[in-house]
Amino acid sequence: MSMKIFLIYLTFFTLCCYAEQRSTLHINATEGAGRKIPDTFFGAFFEEINHAGAGGLWAELVRNRGFEEGGSTVPSNIYPWTMVGDESTIEISTDRSSCFDRNKVALRMNVLCHSSHAVGISNPGFWGMNIEKAHKYKVVFFVKASGSIDLDVSFVGSDNTKLASNSIRSFDRNVTEWTRMETVLLAKATDHNASLQITTTKKGVLWLDQVSAMPLDTFKGHGFRKDLAQRVADLKPTFFRFPGGCYVEGGYMRNAFRWKDSVGAWQERPGHFGDVWGYWTDDGFGYFEGLQFSEDIGALPVWVFNDGLSLTDEVDTSMIAPFIQEALDGLEFAKGSANSKWGSLRASMGHPDPFDLRIVAIGNEECAMSKYRENYLKFYDAIKQAYPDIQIISNCDASQKPLDHPADFYDFHIYTNAEDMFRKHTKFDDAPRYGPKAFVSEYAVWQSDAGNGTLLAAVAEAAFLIGLEKNSDVVHMVSYAPLFVNTNDRKWTPDAIVFDSHRSYGTPSYWIQQFFSSSSGATLLDSTLETSSEYIVASAIQYTNPAEKKKYLRIKVVNFDSDPHNFRFCISGLDSKVEASGATTTVMTGPNVKEENSFSEPNRIVPQHSSLEKASGDMNVVLAPYSLTSFDLLI
Repeated sequence: MSMKIFLIYLTFFTLCCYAEQRSTLHINATEGAGRKIPDTFFGAFFEEINHAGAGGLWAELVRNRGFEEGGSTVPSNIYPWTMVGDESTIEISTDRSSCFDRNKVALRMNVLCHSSHAVGISNPGFWGMNIEKAHKYKVVFFVKASGSIDLDVSFVGSDNTKLASNSIRSFDRNVTEWTRMETVLLAKATDHNASLQITTTKKGVLWLDQVSAMPLDTFKGHGFRKDLAQRVADLKPTFFRFPGGCYVEGGYMRNAFRWKDSVGAWQERPGHFGDVWGYWTDDGFGYFEGLQFSEDIGALPVWVFNDGLSLTDEVDTSMIAPFIQEALDGLEFAKGSANSKWGSLRASMGHPDPFDLRIVAIGNEECAMSKYRENYLKFYDAIKQAYPDIQIISNCDASQKPLDHPADFYDFHIYTNAEDMFRKHTKFDDAPRYGPKAFVSEYAVWQSDAGNGTLLAAVAEAAFLIGLEKNSDVVHMVSYAPLFVNTNDRKWTPDAIVFDSHRSYGTPSYWIQQFFSSSSGATLLDSTLETSSEYIVASAIQYTNPAEKKKYLRIKVVNFDSDPHNFRFCISGLDSKVEASGATTTVMTGPNVKEENSFSEPNRIVPQHSSLEKASGDMNVVLAPYSLTSFDLLI
């Protein structure tokens, strides 16, 4: 069966009985009978995992730009930098001569003789640099030499052709002190697997440090890779949780993410080894960038900070005061005036006005650790005293019994198989209706059911999200995890957005999330499902399309069964009738539950939209096997 015929079959609305089982969703659309879903309901969660930031959302092209990836000792590991030339013409080493106090390692290049063939160093970036014709790229580096310098800065294609090149010379002026150099390269051809080369034909000794190459064309001009940033923006998240995740904790405290090391001038950031996910990051996507990106996509930032706990070691509560001060300083950085100590640093980075930071999480997944509750209470009291308006998230689950400590939200994470995820649509039906609200900040179907992002996983997650939507009096926030994966370094799978140096696509789970972007701030309508199947889940909302400013009633229904299913919905209590035209139906399904998207077929499993002819408030339809279907009725 061709895909075209298959989709016609899926969207052919008729009373003919392709399925014996029947379900009816009774919807009460009487004004006042519904309940508003929180404005913050649907969001996104970013963690530095799978090279999500370094080599991903952060558009820096150079990997290991400060030669620090091997640590502070020398000789240092300069991977992935390589030598251009051979040992008879050039010697490459590292020493601790950098002018930057927090990243002292620099690269020493001893060119042994004048030559007609250029020698130097080359960097392939993160599995190839994407250089595109007619685009401009700013290259910045710091250099010191025993005399004058005569350098060529070039982008070189995979076939060794020069895509762009500029010369940097100091002529007769010696560069004996560290000097910042900058040039803009205009690419004359495209290559998705290019490298950056800094070379010379001049004999002498010079040192290089903090080499950066960035496209001039980035998302809103703030350094974010445009296609990846736009994919997140297209989810219309109302909040953006960052920077982790286990990344915040570190496997050991010495490798935990510390926000003060991730702000200020990029060349002065020390970077660190993210030991949980096993790679070095220069922290180009730091605390400031997380706040800025949140603002750029119109989302509230949700900051997760380290609370003195890692995956293996814990700071005793008697010694937690410096960590509390660090959190308070972080809040001042985000919210303080431009005249405050940390607010002035934010202002110097180009954002004089405070960021709209309202929610913070004290740690990540640490409720079972011995020091968590004591440490948490110290943080909670200090933050509430200094910033009473800040809402605080506890790591402890309160979906079954109340917390034994104060909180505004409790964090709930779930990674499971598809069948169990589907069953979890009732998870919050009996959760306490008082006390802190739930933040489902990490959910996903994983392992064998999930592959690299399957239809089966996505449909199960859709049922779970419908359950959260129906329990949105308790569940106020929800986000999928992880958000990104560089296909060259899969530390975790599946993920919502897959990318390499120049391409990206959304997995079926990504597209499911788009179904729910209209739920934030919408009205959940009172509905009752009568069904003969345990594999049908449905809900109804009323929302206003922001582009058209028109009101729609949206019915979402999941069929998590291998057979088609007869489904009816009937609406009562509408003040105005359902318009016969202007309605649409959207179906996401496929011929095989293990179908995945890929670079070669990025739209293999995506929502299929069509007009719904002769729409009414009482309709019979046939649901495809393993599908999510929505009906948007104009009212």
